[in-house]
Amino acid sequence: MFKTDDGKNYFFTFVIVSTLFLLWGTCNGMIDVMDKHFQDYLHLSKAQSAWVQFAHYLGYLLMSLPASWLARKVGYKGGIIAGLLLVSLGGFWFIPASQISAFWAFLLGVCLIAMGLTVLETVANPYTTVLGPKKYAATRINFAQSFNGVGWILGPIIGGAFFYSTEGAAVAQGQLYIPYMIVAIIVLVMAIVFYFAHMPDLNTEDEYHLSDITPAGQKRSLWSHPHFTGAVAAQFLYVAAQAGIFSFFINYIIEELPSISQPLADGWFFKGRAMLRDGNYFVNERGATFLLGTVGFPLFLIGRATGAVLMRKFKAHRVLGLYSVVNVVMCGLVVLRLGWLSVAAVLLSVLCMSIMCPTIFTLGISGLGVQAKKASGYIVMAIIGGAIMPKLMGYLGDTYNMSVGFLMPMGCFVFIALYGYSWPRLSHTDDFVPLSAKND
Repeated sequence: MFKTDDGKNYFFTFVIVSTLFLLWGTCNGMIDVMDKHFQDYLHLSKAQSAWVQFAHYLGYLLMSLPASWLARKVGYKGGIIAGLLLVSLGGFWFIPASQISAFWAFLLGVCLIAMGLTVLETVANPYTTVLGPKKYAATRINFAQSFNGVGWILGPIIGGAFFYSTEGAAVAQGQLYIPYMIVAIIVLVMAIVFYFAHMPDLNTEDEYHLSDITPAGQKRSLWSHPHFTGAVAAQFLYVAAQAGIFSFFINYIIEELPSISQPLADGWFFKGRAMLRDGNYFVNERGATFLLGTVGFPLFLIGRATGAVLMRKFKAHRVLGLYSVVNVVMCGLVVLRLGWLSVAAVLLSVLCMSIMCPTIFTLGISGLGVQAKKASGYIVMAIIGGAIMPKLMGYLGDTYNMSVGFLMPMGCFVFIALYGYSWPRLSHTDDFVPLSAKND
């Protein structure tokens, strides 16, 4: 999986690059439990609290193309170091932001960290695809993204510990900067490690001859390849669906989860994480956060790991299409408000979402050669979908209920399924078997 045609093995390089996926998974997981804190502290509506997600994904929009340019100019290693320094700056900003104690100050910190993560994602995603044979590209990126899944587990646990307090939202507000200060220090250490690490600048074969000069004296455009443009659209909608589901997971559990029994409320899982209302016990914010961190994100991690294994035998675009169809069904079950069955459907949707981002990325940059760095910037920029679409989901939740809000991700998964199953025609090839011979 990690040995190139010249016999060099890049396993160690792959391992240290994978730590970046752990970093941004943790930061993203913390963001996803911050919305409810500001709803409580600043008395915001669901749609208003979505500004947290907007600021996060605005960072991706602002930095994606500069990050692509940076990767082409200073290489993968220089890009990673620059991204880490920017994340550290954003983390330290939360210290004065806590003193300012204004919503805009925290949104600025969120945006700065996201800008640093944008650089890391623009560089690390395509880099994992070139650290070995092409046929293992989808498996390598999904394995690396498994570390991202570990971060998604840690993020809500860390966020739940600091963003919520039994003493009220005001007390929690005073300690919100602590996890970000710790992240800033860790990231500085990581930048030093990468500075001394050996990281060759590798590229895949330019199968579409994008670097060739046409008779008109110009290079071929990335946008003339529908498998790339389709990936940009699919990534926009995937991140929209993911951000919406994760951002409003806590709201969904609190509003839609049926009451639980007193023994369950007093048990180890929900002890201190349930509230008594109208004579019945319901899961509170801490319980919903704990459920996301201990059940939802572990399923996300399991999905990444098992998805990587599946793509050793089946074509990546077919796995993507199948998982998307399953998620269309899961969102439909949520909209129908079927009690615990709908709750299970939400959790299963998290598992099926797991392989989508890295797989769309791999399919989108396939065969683009050195232009993959430029293409990576556009695909990462598509993450802005997470800033726009959750506001629609929040609006549906405010107007109707959070179950109806799942119509938004449902529509997104329909398009992703179409992209997955149409990929061979879009790429003008049917031989991209990310990990196996043509035997499925």
